[in-house]
Amino acid sequence: MSTKTACLAILAVAILVVAQVEVASGVTCNPLQLSPCASAITSSGKPSGACCAKLKEQRPCLCQYMRNPNLQKFIKSPGAKKVSSACHIPYPKC
Repeated sequence: MSTKTACLAILAVAILVVAQVEVASGVTCNPLQLSPCASAITSSGKPSGACCAKLKEQRPCLCQYMRNPNLQKFIKSPGAKKVSSACHIPYPKC
């Protein structure tokens, strides 16, 4: 294999790796994105469509939020489990 071919192969692999990272990290983990769910989590109210949409969008981040001591009490609360169920989004098992 020539040097030029080897360089092109390495470049192709690097592009694929970067593309995978971008796809995998398409969600920006920001717990403030779940603010539409706050009232449903802390009260007996029903979650809004906006809450369910944001919860679905932030689903890849939930385990990260669970490991944050400042967010654990909200994410692991009975209210959060109720909202997850009402939105038909499986509660994460981290």
